[in-house]
Amino acid sequence: MTDPIADYLTRLRNAIKASHRIVEIPASNIKKEITKVLHDKGYIQNYKFEENGPQGSIKIALKYNPTTKQNAIVSLKRVSTPGLRKYVKHEDLPRVINGLGVAIVSTSKGVMTDKEARTEGIGGEVLCYVY
Repeated sequence: MTDPIADYLTRLRNAIKASHRIVEIPASNIKKEITKVLHDKGYIQNYKFEENGPQGSIKIALKYNPTTKQNAIVSLKRVSTPGLRKYVKHEDLPRVINGLGVAIVSTSKGVMTDKEARTEGIGGEVLCYVY
């Protein structure tokens, strides 16, 4: 697999389209950090890191609206790919839907949202957009 983050986002996207409650994804440190950001921002209900096998896995409980059965995540879009990395300065950090969505950024101080990176005054690699 050449792009584990794209695989992570695709597994989430497929689980949402199939209306699954829980999705299990192979773990890595970057995927764990992205999962923590998604939970902190309210896009997923809960998560659990399991140490089974050499790699481990992440179990993610997806968040749905109880009345409309619509998921909290409308779209997941990969920005920086292995073939074309997208690095930005803190002044040029993107705003996703005028601040309604988040851009997940990998910085020198860890994985965080675009708003947190803007307040810290650091740029980095834009991993994905979530809204």
